[in-house]
Amino acid sequence: MKITVSVLVLGVPLLLSGCGTTTTERTASGGAIGAASGAVLGALAGNPALGAAAGAGAGLIGGYLYDQAIKGHID
Repeated sequence: MKITVSVLVLGVPLLLSGCGTTTTERTASGGAIGAASGAVLGALAGNPALGAAAGAGAGLIGGYLYDQAIKGHID
């Protein structure tokens, strides 16, 4: 059961990580999706606040990198 939840929590945000059309929108949506996903995973581990903080950081970076890749700045 935990594996299924983890796959859903991690897989869905990856599909949605590039929401938006500008760098700001993609970075912000990545951060929001990461925070939500991190909070869920953190709740499973007993600390949703830490999970949300870690997820937000990872989401911000992921959203920015996705934007740069779409623009062709990253090969």
